[in-house]
Amino acid sequence: MKDMLVRLMDLPDVSELESKLLNEGVIFRRPIPPEKSFVKDWVHVNFGTYWANEVDAAFSHLPVHCFIGQKGNEILGFACYEATAKNFFGPTGTAENLRGKGIGKILLIKSLQALKEMGYAYAIIGGVGPAEFYKHTVDAVLIEKSENSIYQNLIRKEQ
Repeated sequence: MKDMLVRLMDLPDVSELESKLLNEGVIFRRPIPPEKSFVKDWVHVNFGTYWANEVDAAFSHLPVHCFIGQKGNEILGFACYEATAKNFFGPTGTAENLRGKGIGKILLIKSLQALKEMGYAYAIIGGVGPAEFYKHTVDAVLIEKSENSIYQNLIRKEQ
């Protein structure tokens, strides 16, 4: 998987979408340290050990380098930034049954805005899966020759 580059100066406004979801009881916020195990466990169950470990790293910063979408006590999605490397966005994921509702888009934009507020003009989306989503949502472009990224020598559990 390749990495993508996104310009942070012209991020789309998602306030209308966020208001719509708020009316449905969905809120978006940064989790706080007492919630670390809940967020990490949810990510582990839904997306696996590697992403749960990156969430763990996101909680090593204050404010936490992660956003969640939630409805009541239910986590609907998450997005991290600077969890594995400086100026990197990801990992991110939305509950499978809720994809397509805009939750992932809001989490992406909130995370990229946080990177912009840290002083970055561009951000790297590492090891991209849904490249078309990022291209369409934030005009991200593939970084040539990025197949061998920060993840290339990742220790893999043998099956």
